[in-house]
Amino acid sequence: MFSNKSKFISLASISNKAELPVLFTFPFYYEVDSLCRKAAEIVQHYLVNQKHWYHNFGLDPEDKSLVIGKMFGVLIVCKEDGEVGFLASYSGKLGESNKHDFFVPPVYDMLSEEGFFKLEEENLNKINREIEVLECDEYCIELQKLYILEKTNTDLALKQRRDELKLFKKERQIKRSTAEDSLSIDDFEKLKEQLKEESLKQQFFFKLFVLEKEKHLNGIKAKLDVFLNRILELKQERKQRSNALQHKLFEQYQFCNAQGQNKSLNTIFTQELNVLPPAGAGECAAPKLLQYAYLNNYDPIAMAEFWWGQSPKSEIRKHKEFYPACRSKCEPILGHMLKGLNVQPNPMLENPAEGKELSIFFEDEYLLLVNKPAEFLSVPGKNILDSVQYRIQQKYPDSLLVHRLDQSTSGLLLVAKNKEIHKELQAQFLKRTVQKRYLAVLVGEVLLNEALIELPLRVDLDNRPHQLVCYTYGKSAKTKCEVISINNGETKVYFYPITGRTHQLRVHAAHPDGLNAAIKGDDLYGNKSDRLYLQAQYLELTHPIYKTRLKFELEPDF
Repeated sequence: MFSNKSKFISLASISNKAELPVLFTFPFYYEVDSLCRKAAEIVQHYLVNQKHWYHNFGLDPEDKSLVIGKMFGVLIVCKEDGEVGFLASYSGKLGESNKHDFFVPPVYDMLSEEGFFKLEEENLNKINREIEVLECDEYCIELQKLYILEKTNTDLALKQRRDELKLFKKERQIKRSTAEDSLSIDDFEKLKEQLKEESLKQQFFFKLFVLEKEKHLNGIKAKLDVFLNRILELKQERKQRSNALQHKLFEQYQFCNAQGQNKSLNTIFTQELNVLPPAGAGECAAPKLLQYAYLNNYDPIAMAEFWWGQSPKSEIRKHKEFYPACRSKCEPILGHMLKGLNVQPNPMLENPAEGKELSIFFEDEYLLLVNKPAEFLSVPGKNILDSVQYRIQQKYPDSLLVHRLDQSTSGLLLVAKNKEIHKELQAQFLKRTVQKRYLAVLVGEVLLNEALIELPLRVDLDNRPHQLVCYTYGKSAKTKCEVISINNGETKVYFYPITGRTHQLRVHAAHPDGLNAAIKGDDLYGNKSDRLYLQAQYLELTHPIYKTRLKFELEPDF
């Protein structure tokens, strides 16, 4: 089955074609088809046992080289003769190569030794080496130091001369003022002429001093500019060559679709979206799979992608777990490549609140508390209007949500009935005088009583709405956790969020530097289930009018 030349791997046990999926996988939100799971198991067996290449996935604790986990993809396909099998691919490079016999080739092999990319890359490398030689030249460095030193000394000397001129001017003014009443008119006129001549003479010698200093500095600068101008020329040439290379490279990535249409990265991103293709666009697993299938007249049936190896520090990726395709790079490409296929409907366009009722847990003249069901938007989304905010405003047009819950999270949601009350309640959230408690079930055993998790978060610009742990640009995020019980490999916990960042509890639960145990049913950072097992169960705040302390607690809904 693992012959070196094979790309199509037969699933000979599939005899009943009626069991094949009718709709192709929607790649950005899907449940893994059983055939894809079987194909993934075969690929994983291959990864463990192959001896043709080496890549450090971070699975060998003895290997201290650079760890790079990888996303792998499988595509179930049907040949023209009806035989069902699958194709496999990986994102980016594997073992410093773009091509491996078991996997489909890249859409365009920019690492080919004979290709224009490698040839032009060598030209760019030559430019880089010349720039490095010039920037490291000892004489150039000495000239830079000398110029900075002489410029500093000149500035100080000029300041000193200017200060002297100001002093001389003040002395002349005093002489003129004192002499005006004590000298005759003729003598006073002579004194004024004398003082004027002194001023002109001082200005003249100051200008000579300035010219002398400028001449000295310009002499050093001229010698230094021989290096700096050449470096600037090389950098401009590098930029022009790099932009031209990038454009030419993007044009080589030509993607097919089921309608027989071809589009390049330049067309998909630059012309149609008016943005530059992001780094690595076209090198992900999914586009490689579909491209190979179309070029070989295979019918795509279903697709899935899984992570192999150690998780990156910023993201949450679990070894062997399945994940959707990335959005920033793959969504525009796959939007083109899937045309002509009968694809599953986009579940993100479906109203999750359809058929669900909102229950009011508490209400008075000024505020109300909603018991939000799971899979119910707090506020209108990009494509869906129905939400807690929309429904409440049908009855109370001036009402405003004081905070939000994720669509998948159930529980207490606070609503102010007017802007003044909203401002008062939001101030309590900002001052962190509102007490919140969430109930969650985690997949895995968390062997501690309590914990304080501090992992700063920012949005994943390449894969919204996912969040990344980022110590450079992330916002502070803190969560207290208390373990309640452990049963059957699952841990029930209370979360007490100190801050309120997007997906804070989800990431703090799932991240290896957090609890390393995803919330049950978390389809973003863990595995989908019947629901997300996260409930905003307890809320304590001060009434904005009566100033009494209010405490609200729901019964667990799981």
